[in-house]
Amino acid sequence: MSAPRVERRPRGELNRVLVVDDEPDIRELIDLTLSRMGLAADCAGTVAEARDCLAEGEFQLCLTDMRLPDGNGLEVVRYITENHPQTPVAVITAFGSAENAVAALKAGAFDYLAKPVGLEQLRALVKSALRLPGSESRSGDETLALTGDSPAMTQVREMIEKLARSQAPIYVSGESGSGKELAARLIHSRSARSACPFVPVNCGAIPENLMESEFFGYRKGAFTGADGDREGFFQTASSGTLFLDEVADLPLAMQVKLLRAIQEKRVRKVGSATEEPVDVRIICATHKSLRECVDKGSFRQDLYYRLNVIEMRMPPLRERMEDIPPLVESICLRLFGENAPRLSEKALKALQAYPFPGNVRELENVLERATALCSGQTIEADDLHLSPEESAGDMVGRGSETLDDYLNRLERQAIHEALQKTDGNRTAAARLLGVTFRSMRYRLERLGIE
Repeated sequence: MSAPRVERRPRGELNRVLVVDDEPDIRELIDLTLSRMGLAADCAGTVAEARDCLAEGEFQLCLTDMRLPDGNGLEVVRYITENHPQTPVAVITAFGSAENAVAALKAGAFDYLAKPVGLEQLRALVKSALRLPGSESRSGDETLALTGDSPAMTQVREMIEKLARSQAPIYVSGESGSGKELAARLIHSRSARSACPFVPVNCGAIPENLMESEFFGYRKGAFTGADGDREGFFQTASSGTLFLDEVADLPLAMQVKLLRAIQEKRVRKVGSATEEPVDVRIICATHKSLRECVDKGSFRQDLYYRLNVIEMRMPPLRERMEDIPPLVESICLRLFGENAPRLSEKALKALQAYPFPGNVRELENVLERATALCSGQTIEADDLHLSPEESAGDMVGRGSETLDDYLNRLERQAIHEALQKTDGNRTAAARLLGVTFRSMRYRLERLGIE
């Protein structure tokens, strides 16, 4: 049987797509769809022919089947990743072949399609690929969002740049307060999906009996109180990013439904008889070890492998103490603007000697509290309320209190002192504490202060 003929379009097209598949019907379907989108397709039927096409010119996208007469799609993915890194490549896998899809994503593919190829999903994939950001330099506030030039943070920023060009699911690991959601938002904002929604979901805060309707939506009359159709998180995040925070808290029954939605890229609303396609990128995070959750049986292994295609670890603050001075400057400027207090040299050294179990979130809390307690515009070491025991790392100063209880107690104390000094005037107390009145009102409600 002779090898499929390489079909080429005239040069000079603005957006060209390389289609690699040994089935003429599939090539024709994709070619027709692309032409209706105003794109030109060069079609090849083998790995060798694909390399020949790539040697003759650049493409804005490559779509390749996994099974080819002289190899497989992973060879095409790796060749393009190594020799044409600016060309996004997506693979076409057999229906239900999750292992192949994961392998392709790990090899560098930015997304995948399952056979039979759905035209809606094909068009969505192509649009996403052609919006992928290039290697142009970025500036402005985004770069400043993850502050610090430590090796750990430099590596994180480089990782974010790489992940922004992919559609692969990402698992962001790290301790509470280390910036996992911030990293997810930056990946989204640098990606081709940046113009579409970023939808954060705290998986541990949703009652189990409402999870399915919250994630997938529901039809009118699906249950008591369903007075109209409602979109779920997947529909709300359409063409954007769905960030599943504390994903380890999902019950096993919901994990099964989530796995199917990710694999098939389709969801069924509660009360609906049909499924509908969804186009979202999944980024998940948890302060727990997902691997340990799998070993304990509280998290499904198959879902773990679908979510943990690429892992990005957010380092704790104690591993990048050299970042504390610029972090302090950035936090104070954001919280207090031009009226931001300065830290004495001893105060800064005290912060750099403290282990920060609550990470950047705790640093922000400490600075906000110290600003309320300090006299004048200089924060001294005593204003930080970091005991010598805590700075040494054994954290005995709080006794049996949790970190949140300890910080809430100090915050409550600072607010009470400010209210006493201002004879109960909340506006004046807020000004004294260096916070807005809206922030003051929120804190009073959260802490239960009358």
